Order: sequence, then structure tokens, then C-alpha cells
Amino acid sequence: MLFTSLEFLLFLPVAVALFWVLPGGLRLHWLMLASLVFYASFGIGNLAYLAAVAGLTLAASAAIRRAQNRRTRRLALSLGLTAVLGLLVFLKFYDPIAAATGALPASGLRNPAGFSFYAFMAASLLIDRYRRPAPGATPYRDGLYLAWFPKILAGPITRAGDFLFEIRRNRRAHAALFVLGAQLILWGLLKKVVVADNLAPFVDRTYAIPAYAVPMELMIASYFFAFQIYCDFSGYTDIARGVSFLFGIRLAENFRRPYFARSVGEFWSERWHITLAHWFRDYLYIPLGGSRVGRPRFYLNIMVVFVISGLWHAGLGYGVGWGFLVWGALNGAYIWGERALAPLGAALRRHAKGWFARAIGRCLAALVVFHLVLISWVFFRAASLSDGWTVLTRIFAALPELPALLLRYPFTAEHAFLACLILGLLVIEFLDERRPLWRRLARMPRPLRWGAVYAGIFALLLLGRWQSEAFVYMQF
Repeated sequence: MLFTSLEFLLFLPVAVALFWVLPGGLRLHWLMLASLVFYASFGIGNLAYLAAVAGLTLAASAAIRRAQNRRTRRLALSLGLTAVLGLLVFLKFYDPIAAATGALPASGLRNPAGFSFYAFMAASLLIDRYRRPAPGATPYRDGLYLAWFPKILAGPITRAGDFLFEIRRNRRAHAALFVLGAQLILWGLLKKVVVADNLAPFVDRTYAIPAYAVPMELMIASYFFAFQIYCDFSGYTDIARGVSFLFGIRLAENFRRPYFARSVGEFWSERWHITLAHWFRDYLYIPLGGSRVGRPRFYLNIMVVFVISGLWHAGLGYGVGWGFLVWGALNGAYIWGERALAPLGAALRRHAKGWFARAIGRCLAALVVFHLVLISWVFFRAASLSDGWTVLTRIFAALPELPALLLRYPFTAEHAFLACLILGLLVIEFLDERRPLWRRLARMPRPLRWGAVYAGIFALLLLGRWQSEAFVYMQF
């Protein structure tokens, strides 16, 4: 029951209507039932994995709460984290390692959809319970936090305290929240089925033959993939947040126009998959010492976080290999370079005179950051490390001849259509960067506002590729 499926479009109105009709005492039970039905639609066996993680988490949380001393609490936390994250590591890596070595029998177990996301949420719940008590927490509400269906497949990785606050509030149907939820769902669907899923076929067929595709096509496919994965993942988050709004539950923002970032640090900490970045910051980077340590240790902490992020993505996705680790290490190295060059950047900003020079500087910085991230995306998308290296070496070898290649390359209507989709996305995101679109829509005259909504619906109907592609991050 993908967000883009007919089944979900029938399921959602029923779930929302019954939620608001039921008396307050039954609403949480309905949310749990709806969440279990949704997750079971991807395979009834998925519920066994969810039950295992929930059972381990709730048992460890209860042990932490009942512990009489710090040592016992720490032991309960350690056992809970080992069980939950150990299961995640086993499901991700045991069978690939067994197949690669030939020395171990395969388990035959599969990593269910969204497992990495709710395993990380379970880990954050245990750590937060260890650090401080949680007002209003009950085993049932903690279970709903893990199972809540809009976010179970690909986040955002919310914190238990934030979610419990949302379900404790006195919820009443609110027209403004319904409107905002519907707008987010529409925008997320446009990103996914119109932009991402139209870009995907070109990217897939080009990356399937990196040694034989012409360099110009590899370059175009790499640009297209940067926008495909952004629209795919942020589209999911927009829909998830919009669906939650329909139930009066607010989820954290997860993307904030990342390709306008002017530093790689800004890209990862403030704009791309924000909730995962904050998870690594709070539960790994800061416990390692963060930036409060000496320079060598600080650089090591940065690299550890990015390499482990690469491992989190590995094991599934587009193929098992070293590409995800290289992707993580590259971004860690970018942060190293930014920190080392920070004095130079500050000096250049001080010497930029006038708004035009500053604007040019911001644009150049965003372009540099975009292309650095683009290079790392090649290893993320390629089926293997060698394929990623092939793509980059063939592109860089062709760069001296780029003007001639642009003139000779047989651009088609497909290229023009896909480029227009990206351009339209960037224009909307540029406007949104300056002032949120929902505020712009709210201040428009009613004919223009409804015209924008109908234009979005017609684009979905005319240009959308419905149910053609699963969401990329479901695979992780």
C-alpha cells in the first residue's frame, strides 16, 4: 500500500474520517489498528519484525524505569540497544557476508520495509528513557510511536517525546491543519510521481551500462539522479507529514531545499534528512566528544559519523558493496576540507563588497556544494564501486571536450521534458526559500489559489507515473 497506490488513496479517507468520528478514548486504538493494517499490506510477516523490535524496546524501557541504581539502568540500556541494533546489523549484513564468503549458511531472512527507520527510533526511545523520564509515556503509546504508519517506511525519525506530546494534546479538527496537510500531500505526490518517477527510467538505463553509455549521457544521468533521489525521499516525507497533519499530529521537517546549501555542513545538518543528521549528532557525534575535543579527534569523530551513516545505507538499496562507504567517507572528507579552509572562506566574505558580489558568492558556493554532493551521489547510485569509478572517470576524461560534446549530442524531447521538470522544481523551491509556499498560497486571491491546486492535480493526472517506482529509502 504505497502512498502512490490506489489502495492507499482509498484507505486514507476512511482512516481519517473514522478517527475524527470516534470518541477520544478510542482514537489511539484506531491509530494503532490503522498503522498495523498499513504495515501488514507490505507482507503480514513484517508485523513479526515490528513486534520483535517493539517487544525488545518496551521490555528494556521497563527495565530502565524499574532499575534501582545507575549501573542496572545502564545494563538495561546496553542490552536493549544491543538487541535492537544487533538485529538490524544481522538482517542487513549477515546474508551478504555469507554469500560473499561462502563459509556461512544463509539465514533466508529479509530486511522488512522501513526496518532501519523504526530500529533507529527504538534506539532513540531507549536512550531518551535512560537520560530523563517521559511524561505521559505508556507501553501502548511507545508502541504507537514505533508503528505510526506515515513514518514507518522512511521516516522522519521523530523523537518519542515529541510524538507523545502530539498524541497527548487535545486534538480537534482544525481547518488550517487540514489544508496544510492536503497541500503537503499534493506537493509530495508531485515530487514523487511527476519528477522522481519520470527521471528514474533515464537514470536506470544509463547506470545499467556505465562502461558503454556515452560520457554525456552519464553526466546527464548523474544530474538527473541528484534530483530523482531528492524528490523521491523528500516527496515521501512531505506526504508522511501531510497525512499526519490530517490526524492532528505534527511530524518534524526532514528536508529544507538542500540544493541551495552553501556548505556541505549546512547541507547535511540543516537541509538533507535533518532528523537522521540530528540522530547521529545526538546519539553518536556528541557522545564521541563532538567538537569539544582536540583537532585530530574532532576530525576522527566527523569521519566516524559519516562512515557509519554509509554503513546504515549499505546492505540493501541498489546493491551490496563499498559504494555506500565511499559515499559516506567522501562527505566526511568534504567536511574536513571545509573546516580546514574556513579562514579562507571568511576572508573572501569580508572582501565581498555590495549585495551583487555577495549574491554571486552565495550562488558560486551553492554550485560548488551541489557538485561535490553530486560526485558522492554517483557512488550511492552505482551498482558497485567499480561502476561508480567508471562513471566518474569517463565523465572527467570528457570534460575538456564538453563544449563540443554539448553541440554534437542528440538532445531529444525526453531530455527537454525532464529538464523542464527540474527547472520548475527549482523555481518553486527558490520561491519557497524566500517565503514558504503555504503562506504565499494563503495570501493569494481565491481563484489563483484554487488554480494552483487544480494545476497540481492536472499535472499528477497527465504527467504522473503512478505505482511505477517504490520509494528509494524504503529499501534501507
